[in-house]
Amino acid sequence: MPSPPDVTASDRFAELFERTHRPLLAYAVRRVADPADAADVVAETFLVAWRRLDDVPAGDDARPWLFGVARNVLSTLYRGQRRRHTLVDDLAVTLRHLHVPPPDVDPSLSEAMRRLGPDDREVLRLVAWEGLARDEIAVALGVSRATVRVRLHRARRRLTSLLAEADADLTEQRSRPTAPSAPRAPRTRRAGAARVTAPSARLTSEES
Repeated sequence: MPSPPDVTASDRFAELFERTHRPLLAYAVRRVADPADAADVVAETFLVAWRRLDDVPAGDDARPWLFGVARNVLSTLYRGQRRRHTLVDDLAVTLRHLHVPPPDVDPSLSEAMRRLGPDDREVLRLVAWEGLARDEIAVALGVSRATVRVRLHRARRRLTSLLAEADADLTEQRSRPTAPSAPRAPRTRRAGAARVTAPSARLTSEES
């Protein structure tokens, strides 16, 4: 409906919003699971109303008109959610049949990794377990390649130090006298970072 000459479009829209936004929000809240979705529905509805302001009925007739717009917005939302849910369900079915074995990491290395800070752990995992190059790590972390280089160098240095501490602890434990026990088959385990097999060897190698 065209507005009187002395009323601007902004004034009319502000008056329309003030009169109708609460009932419109209540309408949307009762029809969605997430309140954030309700706010989006109302915002989209008022965007349509602004674009079609001359089509909005005057007075009390504006509210049911807005409900009709909100209903169309909700239908679009529902269709999008159904498509997303279908895609998620299909992917979940596919992924359930995949088995990704955990990385084969020496217990001492695993403990040293646990004692690192989260940033150090992440950059080392990306290079060693995900096999990313520095440029790719920079993209994944949203930082520069130079930052990756510095972080990787520092993380490897800290990891090497923690591994040395773990080896010292292990040596001390082995030097303590223990009660005789039944003979066991010999196990071979080399000390320090050298005992780590690929791809975990990349955790401490500065070549990658």
